[in-house]
Amino acid sequence: MGPTVITVPHLLEELFRLEVGTPQLQGPDFPSEVRSGAIDLEATSRYVQLIPLHPFYRIHFADGSFFDYDGDEAHLQREVARLGEAGDLEGYFRFQQQAQAIFQRGFLELGTTYFGDLPTMIRVVPELIRLDALRPLFQLARRSFQSPKLQQVFSFEPLLIGGNPLAVPALYAMIHFVERTWGVYFALGGTGALVKALVNKFQELGGELRLQAEVAEIRARPGGRRRGRVEGVVLKSGEFLQGDVVISNGDWVTTYRLIEPRFRFWNSETRFRWSRPSMSLFVIYFGFRADGRESEHLRHHNILLGPRYEELLREIFDRKILPKDFSQYLHLPTLTDPSLAPPGHHAAYTLVPVPHNGSGLDWELLGAPFAKKVLRSLEAYLPGLEERLVYSTFIDPNYFERTLNSYLGNAFGPEPVLWQSAYFRPHNRSEDLEGLYLVGANTQPGAGVPSVILSAKMTARLIAQDFGLDHGTRRS
Repeated sequence: MGPTVITVPHLLEELFRLEVGTPQLQGPDFPSEVRSGAIDLEATSRYVQLIPLHPFYRIHFADGSFFDYDGDEAHLQREVARLGEAGDLEGYFRFQQQAQAIFQRGFLELGTTYFGDLPTMIRVVPELIRLDALRPLFQLARRSFQSPKLQQVFSFEPLLIGGNPLAVPALYAMIHFVERTWGVYFALGGTGALVKALVNKFQELGGELRLQAEVAEIRARPGGRRRGRVEGVVLKSGEFLQGDVVISNGDWVTTYRLIEPRFRFWNSETRFRWSRPSMSLFVIYFGFRADGRESEHLRHHNILLGPRYEELLREIFDRKILPKDFSQYLHLPTLTDPSLAPPGHHAAYTLVPVPHNGSGLDWELLGAPFAKKVLRSLEAYLPGLEERLVYSTFIDPNYFERTLNSYLGNAFGPEPVLWQSAYFRPHNRSEDLEGLYLVGANTQPGAGVPSVILSAKMTARLIAQDFGLDHGTRRS
């Protein structure tokens, strides 16, 4: 069901190379050969096949024009010149230079730096100011390009990790160079094939996977250097699983609400109320009969931008209303992997950013009509879709809140605004309970496949340090 944009495959390769009994936390996170863009997926290929996509995205505009975005420098320059206005090619070079500098420092050097205390954060702020990485990303794009279309092309990507381009810091310009350096990949067989591959590796390493085992309580007792120490978890079935360490990759608010309030101080209801969750998503999964013309206009990843950009983002993130128009991400993987649908058919999903459930929108009433409206809009890209449709279903913010236990139905954890980044994001090592750790999109460094894997490296190192297992490892 997602995520479908796979970048920095080197981090997945590291996971598939893991073996029991060998040191795992030594050495640089990004060796020189990896920094140069070299990718060796030998171990990964034993579990799942990742293939590069070209272009990374086709970005469609409301007037019918489009921009093919990929890692070929000459091609990108031609696209900028084709859609841009006077001076935009020079602006592109400036944007590239700044994005590369931010990428070098913000991703390659600070990607697995754990900001567990304020001094660690303060030490890097002057350099981020020097890189002009703290101003809003859209301001950087608007300063670089005259064309509104190019302003959108070079600022939309934070939406894929729950960020508002008008509010996230320009630090996220590094996404541009992350993709340029290592490409965008797709797992043959779909994201489910990647999930199965990771499960296989986990079980090879001795891990036990338990499904349908929802946690009802993280049990704690007084003691330790904090308010308490974890004892394990209680499942909804009543079964108690003892553990000296509990690691949650769930929503951070939901995680802390599984703990008795007397053991919480930093992660209180007051903090939850003042936090700013990311937006939610409305996603339609659908299958339809092919007519053979899909590849004339569409690619594997398609960004379908509506007639408005800035005002649309304000309505979703700030005013928290359901806009009358929308932008969407259309995923059409059967252009790359026909095995994902029966012969003569396509499987797809389209994703629309919508406000989280703090909006008060009633999705029980809105869901079905909104799905029809979105599918009708796709007729501009898939003519005759209504007649060719053979199956559709959708998920909305209620799914994220009620099924995935995500606070207010948010889709990506805390929104990556400046005051919810680095030290100010939920910590990987709990400030309230010894033995409790967080990992994944809700904690440092943030959402997106690369960041989630980097968060796992951070958390693994913290556990190794706390339990005296870090001999010879490089500390964060």
